[in-house]
Formats: sequence, structure tokens, C-alpha cells
Amino acid sequence: MKILLTGGCGYIGTPLAQSLLKAGHDITVYDIQWFGNHLEPHPKLTVIQGDIRDIDRVPMDGIESILHLANVANDPCSDLNSKLNWEVNALATMQLVEKAIAHGVRQFVFASSGSVYGVKEEPEVTEDLSLVPISDYNKTKMVSERVLLSYADKILVNIVRPATVCGYSPRMRLDVAVNMLTMQALASGKITVLGGDQTRPNIHIRDMVRVYHHFLANGAKAPGIYNAGFENISILDIANRVKDRVPCEIVVSESNDPRSYRLSSKKLLSTGFEPKYTVADGIAEVIAAFRDGNLRMEDRYFNIKTMKKLTNLS
Repeated sequence: MKILLTGGCGYIGTPLAQSLLKAGHDITVYDIQWFGNHLEPHPKLTVIQGDIRDIDRVPMDGIESILHLANVANDPCSDLNSKLNWEVNALATMQLVEKAIAHGVRQFVFASSGSVYGVKEEPEVTEDLSLVPISDYNKTKMVSERVLLSYADKILVNIVRPATVCGYSPRMRLDVAVNMLTMQALASGKITVLGGDQTRPNIHIRDMVRVYHHFLANGAKAPGIYNAGFENISILDIANRVKDRVPCEIVVSESNDPRSYRLSSKKLLSTGFEPKYTVADGIAEVIAAFRDGNLRMEDRYFNIKTMKKLTNLS
């Protein structure tokens, strides 16, 4: 299959591109590369450095499926430049799907976010519950979903609402909960927990990659919106799980982030998907990368710190 993967140089995009190539697909990666390019050359891989807002440069001829991961990721980065956030996360998504339809692309798979639900007290947050996005980032994901669904009669639309992703990637991130808490314990012997009672859903990065493969193979039988998260754990519980592996002190302080919800992925499981990896695997991978000398507490692993150093954010 000939696939366009936007954001293919990112934290999830990099291992996703690698696995798609291993499966024999022809992959075109389109990525602005704010965080570099960690993909090795491959005869079936084309990497284009470009801004997703520059829709005329995005290649579409012969593309059968689009995996749209490119975005300004997480709340702090979106708050850094609201105009950029809305142009990249919402407007560019609309332009991309319209171009895809004009070129006869069969399928559009969109990486939304489980954070679109906001604060939920229901024991299980299912896809049919109301969306109460708190931040600009959450709002752009919600708007993009609505836009894409309006084109569902013209192109197959699969929308994935991922939980917080954990685990090791060649393009590593340490600003996601499990990775960050594990790295704090390793680097300083102390974990700082903000709040702690908030429950957050989690998914291992290798299962996240498998979810996208699943929709490429089964998307026609499963259109619409699907949650993707399999371990609902409080922040403090994650910290304690890290402490079981890395001796450290846990310090709890107040948090200004009230988001708390328990994501249900029963709908995804009903399509035949089965998770294989866990938060424990993610913790173990970060520990191994640190002890092997492949990972350090550096600014480049934090999206907001990298973006603040960029001069072309307009």
C-alpha cells in the first residue's frame, strides 16, 4: 500500500514509519522536523521536510491511505502560539482531507486525543459521551474530528483518540507522564507529582503503532471514532510503580491541571484489536535506555523547551 504519513518523524511517527516499512508498504513521510529526523534511509521511504500548512507541497498522487499525525502536540506547545496551533491542528487538517478527496485517496486516519473529553466523573469514558475540551489543543482536536466526519460520505474516516503514550522511541519524549516520572527517578532520585489523584489512561507506544496498523487493515469495517487506551492509572500510582523499580523519593505538590478520566476502549477491542504491552514495559524501556547511556535528561526531549528555541514559529 502507498501511504502518506504526516508527522512521520515524531515520537509515534518514527516507530510507525519503521514498522510500516517492515510490513512492505511504500511510505511518504511529510514532517516539518522541528525535532529532527531519526529515520534510516529505506528504498520504500520518501521523507519530505515541509510545513503541513503548505498544502500545495503535500504529495498526494497515488496515495491510498493517509495517517495524519502532524500537529502541534500538547497543551504548553499549543498555548505558545495560538494562531499556529489552530492553523496546524485544525485548518491544515481540513485542507489535507479536501486534497485527499480530490485525489481519490481511499482512507484518512486521524490522530485525535483522549483529552478531548476534559474532566469526566463517569467510571468509563466512552466515545458517545460529550466532549468538554479544556485547552486550545483539545479544542483543535475536537474541531478537526467534526470537520473530518463531515466528509465521511466522500472518504473513509477513522479517528483515533489515544491515551497518553509511553515507552521508548528513537525520537524520544520525556514530557509524557510515564516517561517523565521514570526519568526523574533515574536522573535525580526524586519524582515530583503534581496533584496525583488525577486518573489518566495510558497506552504503550508499540500498541499505539499497532492500532494504526489495525485501522489500515480493518478501517472499512470500523469507520468513525475509537478510544485507544488500556491502563487507567492515577499519576501517583504511576510514580509508585516507578519507585518499585528505581529507588527514589516522591514529592507531591499542587497541580493546575484537573483533567481526570478513565478511558474505555471496549469499542476498539470489539473490532478484534488486543493490546500486548503495558505501562510496566514503558518504565522498563526508559530505565534500559538510561542505563545503556542512550537517554539523558535533556531539553531536546521536551517539546515545549525545543519549540521555545525555534525562531520560525509563525
